[in-house]
Amino acid sequence: MKLLDLFSGIGGFSLGLERAGFETIAFCEIEDYPRKVLAKHWPGVPIAGDIRKLSYNRETQELIDDGKIIYRGAIDAICGGYPCQPHSFSGDRKASEDSRDLWPEYSRLISEIHPRFVLPENVLGVLSSENGQFFRGVLRDLARLGYDAEWFNIPSAAVGAPHLRARIWMVAYPNETQFKGGSISGRIQTEYTNACYSRRGQDKPGVVRTLDGISSQMDRLGCLGNAVYPEIPELLGRATMSYEADIK
Repeated sequence: MKLLDLFSGIGGFSLGLERAGFETIAFCEIEDYPRKVLAKHWPGVPIAGDIRKLSYNRETQELIDDGKIIYRGAIDAICGGYPCQPHSFSGDRKASEDSRDLWPEYSRLISEIHPRFVLPENVLGVLSSENGQFFRGVLRDLARLGYDAEWFNIPSAAVGAPHLRARIWMVAYPNETQFKGGSISGRIQTEYTNACYSRRGQDKPGVVRTLDGISSQMDRLGCLGNAVYPEIPELLGRATMSYEADIK
């Protein structure tokens, strides 16, 4: 499946999904340092900047960044963790009142592209932002666009990371898809269980926060802090690809 990766960071989402069989056709990342990381590891894949300047013309199948066409063709899936600062327990939790809330832009691109799958991610706090009204709004937006959605609390520690990093992961798909394939939850549970057992007892890699051995330390640590753990997108991707194969 052709994948558009939003709020890409250093590419953790795409790394995992590509292991499952997806192909990244474009990134969208506004920060300079992670853009350099993406350009190094995905040479030739276009990188859009500000999501507010990114659009898609479904008739001509053109992905346009700030007036410039960066990709031509169908887009099957969108992934990305929209900014978590408006919802994080360590912040002010202004949610939709925060200028960094970019879910409306995410929703706009879903409406323009109408992909077969959408895979958003955010912190646990997104469930309780605005006393739960923000997440209800996300579900309403998806329903208005003709999508059903399922969501899961999958911590990185469960699949091998040396830290907890609990996150909310969603898989959304057009309503008519569910009539063909039913819920995707069972497939994700199977992939999740397999991932947990396959990594049991393995040594877990660590990130050493010292002055030695880490280039561009502040930028790199910031990117690592914002990155998703690729093993989780991989298991979601495997479940999604299996689901897609069965409904065709």
